[in-house]
Amino acid sequence: MPIIDPLWPRADSWLASAAVDPDLVVVGVPSSSASLSPSDAWRFPGEFRSALSRFAVFDGETGADLRTVAVADLGDWPVDGLDLHTMPVAVRALAAGLAPGPVKAFLGGDNAITRPLLNGLAQGDLAAVGILTLDAHHDVRLTTGGPSNGSPIRGLIEDGLPPGRVVQVGIHSFANSAEYREYCDEHGIEIVTMTTVDEVGAGWVVTSALHDLAKRCDWIYVDVDIDVLDLAFAPGCPGARPGGMTPRQLAAACRAAGAHPAVAAVDFVEVDPGRDRDGLTVMNAATAFLAFVSGLADREAK
Repeated sequence: MPIIDPLWPRADSWLASAAVDPDLVVVGVPSSSASLSPSDAWRFPGEFRSALSRFAVFDGETGADLRTVAVADLGDWPVDGLDLHTMPVAVRALAAGLAPGPVKAFLGGDNAITRPLLNGLAQGDLAAVGILTLDAHHDVRLTTGGPSNGSPIRGLIEDGLPPGRVVQVGIHSFANSAEYREYCDEHGIEIVTMTTVDEVGAGWVVTSALHDLAKRCDWIYVDVDIDVLDLAFAPGCPGARPGGMTPRQLAAACRAAGAHPAVAAVDFVEVDPGRDRDGLTVMNAATAFLAFVSGLADREAK
């Protein structure tokens, strides 16, 4: 049981504050039925909420106080028992039913939730949308066998997402194929590798990418696949490899995403608590989420 200190407000209490007129709504999407490898990623929303008791609401590096962001946690959607064919239908309908206005943050689940979430929020108008991914992978695997956590970007392109609307930040060495890189090139997907992130900084890369992407669309969806982290920091991500981001780089990227006025929704996916060690991956995912909210607090203050 965490110690209650009224002068050290905790992030879990903030999340449970149930604002009537929220700036941010949080939804759990506990589905991992479309994962290419066996996964307990459906467990992540619950583990995430528990982990927030270890975090404060004050960003000591920027001065942001998350309590300035009114939040409503809508709980988990009942999708954990659905298969890879019924899950996308349900998630798309549920996303379409969310009230417009507040920024949306979705807790996966695996990366297969991204496609129906974005489609639901877009209400059939993919021409208005751009997507920035923080991911080790291109996620453009074939969709012929049905949706999977390896194909959300290809699926969205097949659904009608126009060329030039995808930016992928954090692409690793030896995590993709030449064939899928060729597909990305053919469909106007902008690639930012880890080399560039290391050279110029994660926050700068994301801020610049969002600035350019916002010129081509009305709003932006950010997909945060936690396997963009180096494997040392994400043992609970089956797709993580050596050579990825540090937690500080991912936090900087998420803070920049939260601060950008065109970003209307974000997801955090691909954390399998069953593979995790000492809660490390869950804690790093929680840090990324809180950094996003810190950026949102700065946005709200302007």
